[in-house]
Amino acid sequence: MMTGSATMTTDQMWRAVAAERASLIELLETLPESGWNHGSLCEGWRVRDVVAHIVLSANPGLGWILVNVLRARGNFDRAIRETAIRLADRATPTQLLAALREGITLRSTPIGTTAADRLMDLLVHGQDIAVPLGITRQMPVDAARSALERIWATNGFRSRELSRYHLVATDTGWAVGSGPLVEGPAAALLLLVTGRRAGQEHLTGEGIPRLNTR
Repeated sequence: MMTGSATMTTDQMWRAVAAERASLIELLETLPESGWNHGSLCEGWRVRDVVAHIVLSANPGLGWILVNVLRARGNFDRAIRETAIRLADRATPTQLLAALREGITLRSTPIGTTAADRLMDLLVHGQDIAVPLGITRQMPVDAARSALERIWATNGFRSRELSRYHLVATDTGWAVGSGPLVEGPAAALLLLVTGRRAGQEHLTGEGIPRLNTR
């Protein structure tokens, strides 16, 4: 069961998406070349690969999806990975930043996804970039909650596995599941649910030892 205030409206989510894109640009503008080539929290992805993925997902098209899924022999995750890396390899940081700026206000989504998915993607990938670089990047609480709600509603990422725990966001009214307690900020729970180890130092509860043995 989920408790607390209602999720953000679709318009609020899109405005939050634009804000996340703009703030990510500010972060990236300060990076030296070595920062762009630094590893991210996404295994096998450099920072520039994550940025390229964000650029591509901001303006998707059916033709792009079909061509690249075929190219990846029907593997959608592989298509996403390979397409992002190809763009990152041929584009300079300046070009990637320009593409990000052009897409700040775009409200496009791949087929089957929503504004909440775009928001979740930006929130998590922003941490994928910032954490390995030792940069603190704040995650808006309402946005993090909306992303958590979307993942839970669609049984995405680790939601089925983590339904055996009682997850509680201490900075908002979000609470789901039953079992050993795992509580902390919505941002830390979002990273947990999406399979990141980063942020677990902000979580507490009797369920933590079981999480740490995985």
